[in-house]
Amino acid sequence: MADTAKRLLVVGPSWVGDMVMAQSLFIELKARHPGATLSVVAPGWSQPILARMPQVDEVLPLGVGHGEFGLKSRRELAARLKGRFDMAIVLPRSWKAALVPFLARIPTRVGFLGEYRYGLLTEARKLDKRVLDQTVKRFVSLGVSRDEARRGDFPITPPRLSVDHDNLVNLRLKLALSSRPAIGMMPGAEYGPAKQWPPEYFHGLAKRLVEEGFEVRIFGGPKDHAVGEVISAGLGHVHNLCGQTALADAVDLLADCRQVVTNDSGLMHVAAAVGVSIHAIYGSSSPRYTPPLTDSATVHYLGLSCSPCFKRVCPLGHTNCLNQLTEASVFEAVGAVQSGTPGVIVSG
Repeated sequence: MADTAKRLLVVGPSWVGDMVMAQSLFIELKARHPGATLSVVAPGWSQPILARMPQVDEVLPLGVGHGEFGLKSRRELAARLKGRFDMAIVLPRSWKAALVPFLARIPTRVGFLGEYRYGLLTEARKLDKRVLDQTVKRFVSLGVSRDEARRGDFPITPPRLSVDHDNLVNLRLKLALSSRPAIGMMPGAEYGPAKQWPPEYFHGLAKRLVEEGFEVRIFGGPKDHAVGEVISAGLGHVHNLCGQTALADAVDLLADCRQVVTNDSGLMHVAAAVGVSIHAIYGSSSPRYTPPLTDSATVHYLGLSCSPCFKRVCPLGHTNCLNQLTEASVFEAVGAVQSGTPGVIVSG
């Protein structure tokens, strides 16, 4: 790709974690196209995350729900974008995701083949899953040349979200947080229960951590509030913040934690992008495909013969990939990191 494309558009993904990982692409685009402007078509919920990425010059909200076609909204947005961009990169592989750049007549439109998008893309690339074996690699590969993408020999800069320290001070006061060192917990996973470590295990871990002098902060959306109540039940110094904080607030509060214990979720990637040490718990998914993009990560993955199945609900009915991962092993790993041991793969 020549450096003549100074007005860049990216059609962003629809999930929190994927949007965070997309920052690696944004960083690469700005490095390869000095002085370029970068705009991102994205769901409205993602604006607080994109606002924490200095590479993004403009957010173009698309008022379409997840899974919704929304032809009228796409046409209206495309009409506003005509003549404004030199190149568009389409991260989602769906047919509808490529519509806005096509209708806006953006000259160069790059994306992976998927759902017969030949006419919508000017540069439709075949996805080689052996070379591009991680989501972040797939995103960044669309910002480099075809040859580099085929070889897989391009740099990947981990995401790094900016932190609002003034907002953090206000949140600590508003939420009555203590001066204890904080451990974050993210018990939710939008994908389904086969990615969720049992709430009672989180509860047992929280109890141990409080006894060791930590404060525990539980993060998630409104749907995670009930799980947060199970984890915090009967425990002091445990704050159930599920549904009480905006996404931008979670960025700042996570950056204030010493470590976090999390399912494979969008908030896991947010935590990685603010530099906190992570304990990432994997069940039906694989740490090889969507790892936390940080060197400060301990991955807890049993790697059973049935793993990874990538199912929302355990097809065998036992979810042993999570149920057999003990709270004692995670507690021991938290202590190891606290004492300065680097991240490792934990299997029990």
